[in-house]
Amino acid sequence: MKTLYIVRHAKSSWKYEGIKDIDRPLKKRGINDAYLVSNVLLKKIATPDVFISSCANRALHTGMIFSYTFNYPLANLKISKSLYNFSDGYLIKTVKALDDGFDSAIIFSHDHGISDFVNKFGSIQLDHVPTCGVIGIKFDTNHWKNIKNGKTILTEFPKNYK
Repeated sequence: MKTLYIVRHAKSSWKYEGIKDIDRPLKKRGINDAYLVSNVLLKKIATPDVFISSCANRALHTGMIFSYTFNYPLANLKISKSLYNFSDGYLIKTVKALDDGFDSAIIFSHDHGISDFVNKFGSIQLDHVPTCGVIGIKFDTNHWKNIKNGKTILTEFPKNYK
């Protein structure tokens, strides 16, 4: 069995003019939501074996907050340039390339790729994964490269705790 947790980055700021999209930071609300949701998750799941983040500032900051909450070493947080893409193709490739020594993984990325992915591989259809939303999917396989239809085992959204 393999378990994947996918986190859409927390709410980002648009207030800075002249910076590239990849550099947009989190808003205060995003920071607060990341701490809120990561603490909820800490009580519900075991620490994933590997943490992987898009290289975008907002995703990376979200991943760092979750790493801090789970006491996961920041030096082990993997950063992926390919996750800074808004299609599910790169997310699928990232997941299927995971080392089979990892039974669980948490990935910090972006919508639309996340919504497409969870609707393709999960058992619950979602119109939209909100910022800092977390979806957990369990796959009945021993090899990440063989993932097919999984079972959605967790949906956590910040609005459920406010």
